[in-house]
Amino acid sequence: MTRIYVGPGSLVGLGTVGETTLLKTFDGEIVIPEIAASEVSTEPAKTNMEILVADGGATREAIETDHAERAMGILGISEPVVESRLLESVLAAMDDDQAADTGDDEPVVGLVTDDRRLRTVAEGLGATVTGTFGVVVRAASEDKYLKTTQAKRIVRRIDSHGLHLTGELRAQAIGDL
Repeated sequence: MTRIYVGPGSLVGLGTVGETTLLKTFDGEIVIPEIAASEVSTEPAKTNMEILVADGGATREAIETDHAERAMGILGISEPVVESRLLESVLAAMDDDQAADTGDDEPVVGLVTDDRRLRTVAEGLGATVTGTFGVVVRAASEDKYLKTTQAKRIVRRIDSHGLHLTGELRAQAIGDL
């Protein structure tokens, strides 16, 4: 089963507007690393993240693998941070997949983050990557109960609560819906 790791920016973006449950539309296990959860300190994002976990929509886990040094090296840092822990999860999943070599076409690991650099690196390693607005677009395309007009309202609400899009990105996000 695919494990999908969620970064703090996406948790804050979705949680601020009460839409963390949109993460449930992914086919896989939603994992919130403890280091990411600790950075979600604003309300109502923190409470909405905790509700998602309490309802079984996600699990919270500490990320400790043998890939910490490699992840920090790739990112050019000397101490673990959220981004390196997320990348560490991707590296560990990719190594596990290569060791198992099942030949399955299902994605091994997913990553939900708005950090552009981390997204680029993770995609280069073979992870399936999306951001906050990608979660909304996916939910609109996968969930027959979430209408396109509702998804557009969610994008606008997220945009108005601090995750400001450039005009081009907003048009693309709404256009994708």
